[in-house]
Amino acid sequence: MRNHHVRLRALETANPTWYVPQAEAFKHYDTNFNLGETERELYKRLLLDSAVEGRYIGMDNIDQVKETNPDELNKRYLKFGREITVKAVRQALDQANIDPGEVGGLVVNSCTGYLCPGLSSYILEDVGLPTNIQYVDIMGMGCGAALPNLSTASGIVACNTEKPILSVAVEICTATLFMGEDPGLIVSNSIFGDGASAAVLVSDSTVETNSDDIVLLDYESGLFPKYRTDLQYITEDHRLRNVLGKRVPVIGAKTIKEVANRLLERNGLSKDQISRWAVHPGGTSVLEGVQRSLKLKDNDLSHSYHVFKHFGNMSSPSVMFVLKHILENDRPNPGEYGLLLAFGAGFSAFAVLVRF
Repeated sequence: MRNHHVRLRALETANPTWYVPQAEAFKHYDTNFNLGETERELYKRLLLDSAVEGRYIGMDNIDQVKETNPDELNKRYLKFGREITVKAVRQALDQANIDPGEVGGLVVNSCTGYLCPGLSSYILEDVGLPTNIQYVDIMGMGCGAALPNLSTASGIVACNTEKPILSVAVEICTATLFMGEDPGLIVSNSIFGDGASAAVLVSDSTVETNSDDIVLLDYESGLFPKYRTDLQYITEDHRLRNVLGKRVPVIGAKTIKEVANRLLERNGLSKDQISRWAVHPGGTSVLEGVQRSLKLKDNDLSHSYHVFKHFGNMSSPSVMFVLKHILENDRPNPGEYGLLLAFGAGFSAFAVLVRF
């Protein structure tokens, strides 16, 4: 393990204000689209007998569920992505008792819209961050991106130890809503929601330690192009279309196990020494696959199931929602270890080892 560590000082999350229960979502789909019989039955099964109770949706009104104009979809991505991200960042800075003018870096990841300049420009303007900030906008990494974001932000902390760094993940998945009879699309339209997370990272070499800090110890990742077509965004009709293959739960469990084992072995730890598991809540079949693959106990993934139940799959910020739920409801004793695990497009998998 490294001598110099980065600490997670604060973590906050935010969502759009509109919360849509799954039964209401089914009604919207059934009313607004000419669903085929098989398509309707799958929506009915996924939405009315669902492990998800509801999702937060970045829309102004229900008519936007039918929007297919790429320009309008990207405008909606910017509007709601900017709104919830700024809210999460402000709350995180308040929690850490840090003035925006003190921030030295900003790393933002997202994959559900395209902006140039990226969301970092809007966050800086709205929050009042310094213009001499070090910043990075990460694109194209899918659901797992919050973890390489933490690694990137930690690298900036190591180079600029005197100032706190912001690590931000944000997705407006509903800006990529794409109707069709493909079961993968129907699943996507039934479980994905919108959200943002913001973490404040500080160096333990120059900042006074805090008993509530989480120490970020080490990072691991894997990229497996042979599974690329199982999980990706493609462009169809000038819009982003999610591709969600049937093998995703199996591949996700396999690749997560590989990166987790590499990380634990490198740090001389066994799986039994991990007291808290923050696993990306990609779906119940995904979580079941991870549990079997890593031989975890039933309650090890309770926090991931909680987030999936109340928020759905928000793509990249989801794993940070899980970590926040652990910190607020099941905080480990000081010195215990935790593991953050996520996978994403590519096919990619990521792990972060932390100490509470």
